[in-house]
Amino acid sequence: MTYILSIESATEICSASLSKDGVVVSLQETNQPNVHSQRLALMIQEIFHESKIHATQLDAVAVSSGPGSYTGLRIGVSIAKGLCYASDIPLIAIPTLESMCYGFPKLADDVEFLVPMIDAGRMEVYTAVFNRDFNRFLKEQPLVIDSHSFSDILKSHKILFFGNGSAKCQNIICSTNAFFSDKGYPSAASLAKVAFEYFQQSKFVDTVYFEPFYLKEFQAKISKVKGLD
Repeated sequence: MTYILSIESATEICSASLSKDGVVVSLQETNQPNVHSQRLALMIQEIFHESKIHATQLDAVAVSSGPGSYTGLRIGVSIAKGLCYASDIPLIAIPTLESMCYGFPKLADDVEFLVPMIDAGRMEVYTAVFNRDFNRFLKEQPLVIDSHSFSDILKSHKILFFGNGSAKCQNIICSTNAFFSDKGYPSAASLAKVAFEYFQQSKFVDTVYFEPFYLKEFQAKISKVKGLD
């Protein structure tokens, strides 16, 4: 049996889960903003208490690696590193936008691409494009949304937009091929399956040198992107 503790702190949602062989057995989650520093460690303690599992019994810790909130990511990664150091176990880092796709247990048959969106302020989002198998089609980028965003893909493909940045885009991205959902938000529960896959592949990061993937450095360089090509 493989026990993995997963931590999600990239957005206003703060959560932690314990999974056994990729299946969640305990989950603690809150949608209260700005409580990560107060609640995350307590959530993890509650998971250990509820599951009767000690940190030393973990096989790995997985953490949502970003993009997202500077503060939230720093808190999550710091706690994950501390647990890995203390128990001498590997650290797994999972891109936040990728993990969000795993929040959809079943997709409509006609949806060809998934576009998770994390609100980055004003009309900007952190986003990427994934196919139905959750493989990255277009890499992560900060994107200022306008009426031309994703227009090239939307001409011939149905796209599902979701995440806390998608709601503000509904009246701007106008296409019969564009669909929007409030599901697929960042959650430690969504990390479990992919974390187990990473573990089986020994896809670990260096606990000492790993840093969150902020993506902020690109904001000053990209103001508008008209379509994706």
